[in-house]
Amino acid sequence: MTTQAPAPTRREQILAEAARLFAERGFHGVGVDEIGAAVGISGPGLYRHFAGKDAMLAELLVGISERLLAGGKQRVARVMRSAEPPADPAAGPAADPAAVLDSLIDGHIDFALDDRPLITLHDRELGQLRESDRKLVRQLQRQYVELWVDVVRALRPDASEGQARAAVHAVFGLLNSTPHLGAAHSLPGRSATAALLRRLAHGALGAL
Repeated sequence: MTTQAPAPTRREQILAEAARLFAERGFHGVGVDEIGAAVGISGPGLYRHFAGKDAMLAELLVGISERLLAGGKQRVARVMRSAEPPADPAAGPAADPAAVLDSLIDGHIDFALDDRPLITLHDRELGQLRESDRKLVRQLQRQYVELWVDVVRALRPDASEGQARAAVHAVFGLLNSTPHLGAAHSLPGRSATAALLRRLAHGALGAL
């Protein structure tokens, strides 16, 4: 029996439409009234949920950075919990770093395929955030990168920290290229695209 995902809240609907419209036409090319019309409420009605467009953009970009980091930590913890108990009870769980990396890659592929407007939004509109929000996004992103770097170095102990970090950034660039692959309907299907991205990511990291 499958559990049906809960319906998105009105706030989530607004954010999803704002992300789509901002990505399509730019932050300054979209008005509050247009975002409201996309979710079936008046522009002024949006102010019951958000202080304005700036607040929507901040929640979108800070929110996805928080979600990626939290999801990455959860994936690492899940693989660690499923690892075989160590022979020495005093030692920590001996999770296979390859399994941890597989899970991180799969999680980022889900993001790259399901949240393409947010990738475009980050690339184009990060500079529109207040300095405090922009710093928070960068801080969260650095933590996410270091999560990957630790796993890559456990798998490739001969790689330097700088090499591992450069490889991780390269993989992010590769996976985050999905907005440039064409319209979603023109791709070879989600499963096939995910499999291709997975092979490319492993190939890039395997070059270390």
